[in-house]
Amino acid sequence: MQTSFFDLDDRHNKLNERDPLIALNGLIEWEDFRPTLTSVREKPRKSNAGRKPFDVVLMFKALILQHLYNISDDDLEYQIRDRYSFCRFLGLSPEDRVPDAKTIWLFRENLTKAELMKELFIAFEIQLQAHGFIARKGQIVDASFINTPRQRNSRDENKAIKEGRTPGRFKENKHVERQKDVDARWTMKNSEVHFGYKNHVAVDNKHKLIREFEVTSAEVHDSQVFLDILADNTFQDVWADSAYKSSENDLMLYAAGYRNHVHIKGQRNRALTQAQKEANHRKSKTRVRVEHVFGSMENEQGGMFIRSIGIMRAKTKIGFMNLVYNMRRLVTLYKMSLPT
Repeated sequence: MQTSFFDLDDRHNKLNERDPLIALNGLIEWEDFRPTLTSVREKPRKSNAGRKPFDVVLMFKALILQHLYNISDDDLEYQIRDRYSFCRFLGLSPEDRVPDAKTIWLFRENLTKAELMKELFIAFEIQLQAHGFIARKGQIVDASFINTPRQRNSRDENKAIKEGRTPGRFKENKHVERQKDVDARWTMKNSEVHFGYKNHVAVDNKHKLIREFEVTSAEVHDSQVFLDILADNTFQDVWADSAYKSSENDLMLYAAGYRNHVHIKGQRNRALTQAQKEANHRKSKTRVRVEHVFGSMENEQGGMFIRSIGIMRAKTKIGFMNLVYNMRRLVTLYKMSLPT
């Protein structure tokens, strides 16, 4: 039995009902990223011979797909070839060329070397504001560990890495050196051991969108980047847990005109009073909203784990995690704003 045009049209309509990528394509102005992305290709081609490189916006959208569905470069190549929804999202027809895994890897490497992640994040922040989702009702600051594969180094090798030296074994074997992440660090929190990096974020209280972020190695204390990631907001309220509490931070917040809602920290020989406990409990009702952000990343982006090597690649991968979270959140906020 021959398939009619109406059968194919009905199939596409049913796909449209469930495809979340349609909403992303409809809400996001992808061309706004082009001015930033073109710097990846600033180096002129030596010859016009051979195939032309893939469009930079298409490649950027491919990396967005990768983080939306938490898939590897090889799987991304396969899924683009296999899934109609991916092709449609990228603007590809069945007969078009598809970027292979190596091309995807190379484009991400070029983004990393050009250090464009923050610029891309800001470009989307401008779009969020254009949609009316400006930062409101204060901001919440927190950090989450982003773990990486644990390194099996000797004690002397770890000591050399911390001192900024390359261990002899790494120098002697370049294959070993390429697989060693000398930027990631070990740390412990609440008896849990972590190895990798930290994603420090400032989230607005109204929309639960990430407005600013910073990536550091895991041993960097939350309070060290506290003031650096505070973003513009219509309210001057700032919430954070007790890890951010210090007399210096209190003074800096006051001097900058912020209203301080950082949790009060108990002292070794001075327990919190009942009034202080109640105050912390009230603050927690707002501060807990930031946990929803990290929970979304954990559940929808495959967990707080990356396999890249080096802090520059970590900044790109974690930057994409934050950007994709905001893109998902935009779709949710837009649907919530529609009349019922």
